[in-house]
Amino acid sequence: MAQGYRRTAAPRLSNLPRHTILALIKTLIPEPSPMSTAPSGRPPFRADHVGSLLRPAPLRQAWKARSAGQINEADFERVTNDAIRGVVALQEQAGLQVLNDGEFRRGSYWLRFVQKTTGMGIRPAVFKFRDESDNVVEFTAPHVEKKIHRSGPITVDEFRFVAPLTRATVKVTMPSPSTLHFWRGTSFAEPGTYATDEAFFADLSKVFQEELAELHAAGGRYAQLDEVPLAMLCDPDIRDKVRAQGSDPDRLVDLYVDAINQAVGGRPADMKIGIHMCRGNFKGKYLSEGGYGDVAEKLFKGAKVDHFLLEYDTPRAGDFSPLRHVPADKGVVLGIVSSKVADLESVDFLRARIDDAGRFINVSQLGLSPQCGFASTVAGNPVTESDQLAKLARCVEVAKKVWGD
Repeated sequence: MAQGYRRTAAPRLSNLPRHTILALIKTLIPEPSPMSTAPSGRPPFRADHVGSLLRPAPLRQAWKARSAGQINEADFERVTNDAIRGVVALQEQAGLQVLNDGEFRRGSYWLRFVQKTTGMGIRPAVFKFRDESDNVVEFTAPHVEKKIHRSGPITVDEFRFVAPLTRATVKVTMPSPSTLHFWRGTSFAEPGTYATDEAFFADLSKVFQEELAELHAAGGRYAQLDEVPLAMLCDPDIRDKVRAQGSDPDRLVDLYVDAINQAVGGRPADMKIGIHMCRGNFKGKYLSEGGYGDVAEKLFKGAKVDHFLLEYDTPRAGDFSPLRHVPADKGVVLGIVSSKVADLESVDFLRARIDDAGRFINVSQLGLSPQCGFASTVAGNPVTESDQLAKLARCVEVAKKVWGD
């Protein structure tokens, strides 16, 4: 040992205050890669997830107690906040560089938007969920009761709570404009409220524009629209039902793409917008089936967004050929990991699926995610929290193997 060198013992972690330990741990966690804000023809993250995550048991119990009047709002808020802190840690544990609050403050993925938009209510939908055994489940849908407007933050408070908890990018999810219109057919609004569909979407676009502006001012740079109706309009049976209601499905496709552009087309240049395409997700059940062919060209080329998160976990979604319509300056996140079943997809299976998609689109434009959320409602899908963590981590693992980032 060289003269004058003295070896000293490091302090034991057990002797340090908890806040000091947490600060030390944070310094060891690599800084997440910054989200690119320039059009690049790739998703902002190679590994993403759609948004909703399984509510832990204490939160599910709190929702039940709240409905029964057995818990006050302050206690419900405390349970919710604790659960969100936990799910932020879970997403970081999975290795994700983009995360959210799991949609834990929402009864369903669209309900909070309806509750916080003046003029919106809820009525029975004219469509039904179904499963592989043709069991059906009815559901409720947004309904316009009077002229709508934004009276305050809708999702911004969700962002503000999560942002200080992580150094990762925080994504905010919102229902697409069409979600507020489609599921009740031509009876989407009280008679006399809006003379035309276009008049409704003009008011609705202001709600989105104001929300995105406040989200951006709060620091939000990534928002996602959850788009179910456009995916449903790829199903021949749904298209027939729409015609029977007196509407033209192709006109609705045009209307809904225009509504997206009205809602997000004027966003700040450094805010990323993704569209998640979904065929419905309620306790593992779905609303429709059919490939993206009937909407692909209009949506992929016409929507003024940065990327698409596409459900592709079952043959119901069709093949990858519609991806040939995706422009070179837009990205696609392949939803080929299932949030509906517990079986964990193998690395080889996922890489093969990505290679298959690469026959129609440059692999450099792709990313990977589950096909949908794990809990579009409080009840959640028939998988466990361990299954969920494993699937999120598998997305990160495969993304690193395929793209190196």
